[in-house]
Amino acid sequence: MNVASSPAAGAGPKAVRLALLALALASFGIGTTEFVIVGLLPNVAADLGVTIPQAGFLVTGYALSVTFGSPFLAIATARMNRRHALMLLMGVFIAGNLLCAIAPGFWLLMGARVVTALCHGAFFGLGAVVAAELSPPSRKAQAIAMMFAGLTIANVLGVPLGTAMGEWLSWRDTFLAVVVIGIVAALALARWLPRSLPAPRVELKREARAIGSVQVILAMLISIVASSSLFSVFTYIAPILTSHTGVSTHGVTLMLLVFGVGLTVGNFGGGWLADRSLMPTVIGITAVEVVLLAVFPLTSAHPLPAAITLFVWGALAFALVAPLQMQVVQQAAEAPNLASTINQGAFNLGNAIGAGIGGVGLTMGLGYLDLPWIGAILAGIAMLLAIVSHRLDQVGHAVADREEAGPLTPVA
Repeated sequence: MNVASSPAAGAGPKAVRLALLALALASFGIGTTEFVIVGLLPNVAADLGVTIPQAGFLVTGYALSVTFGSPFLAIATARMNRRHALMLLMGVFIAGNLLCAIAPGFWLLMGARVVTALCHGAFFGLGAVVAAELSPPSRKAQAIAMMFAGLTIANVLGVPLGTAMGEWLSWRDTFLAVVVIGIVAALALARWLPRSLPAPRVELKREARAIGSVQVILAMLISIVASSSLFSVFTYIAPILTSHTGVSTHGVTLMLLVFGVGLTVGNFGGGWLADRSLMPTVIGITAVEVVLLAVFPLTSAHPLPAAITLFVWGALAFALVAPLQMQVVQQAAEAPNLASTINQGAFNLGNAIGAGIGGVGLTMGLGYLDLPWIGAILAGIAMLLAIVSHRLDQVGHAVADREEAGPLTPVA
């Protein structure tokens, strides 16, 4: 279905804002449950009788489930009315978090996390398509950014509050609180999503061809490499700040809050820029990231420049999300739901790859201050891929323009 001709595209501005708010609320809940486990690992490990490294597999299992499981759920819901599909995915989210809250043992908790993660990529993938459909052509990337705003706010508010709740009460209470968020989001979706969100006709061969196009693959590669650039450094940001910048544990929390605010600002800024110039926005952001990460070993020597760098870095990192998601939706017009979902898996795969690259580097003898150079190299690779994608776009447009103009009439 062409997003420009969607039956929901004629919804009024207020109805669109409410629908996007409902999607953002759902993404807030999903973002909270994804990241809050990091702060709860010591509590979970102590309660379930496992080591903290073993508990860390709860993070890995979630990311792998998003990467490899969500596309199957997207295929399973491809023929459903999109409103019904989003409601079903929120039902999976609520059930998964409830299972997390009551899981009596580690492996049952792992299974519950895997179930919860299944809806993550599928919801963000389908939600991005719906957000774009609801909005006028000049604001589609901003609409996607609005939906992802819930994810950034989760890092600023949901994760710190959820971690505090887990320390004051119990980690199980944190997951129960997420269940409540999920229920509120489901009610908002039921109340504010348009009822006329039918699914397009699905032909798996056609969708496979769309996903296999060069431009879609390039966009997903950029997502993987850009995310790897971020997490090759950010995974180890706490020891960088404590050992090099000299901030306390409490200071690390404040620094992460600054980073989270940067994520939120960048999310909206990236959407606004992408609506004006899509791939040049990606090229420009990754180019600035290369420079920023290259100077990070210098700016991280003192708290104030380190905080400024973290804010700008967070803004740049999340400014890429809406443009890359929009690029995938546009280039995979024959299979926007599935492609958008797989791109969410690409971001999560990049998270895991980046953390692994940073870990391997440290194991091989690199210092913490060498990691930003790895991040800069990866950001440079993302920039080069974006340049290739933009060039292919220009060539494609030129060919289309020549075909539309028709053959030249010879001059007598």
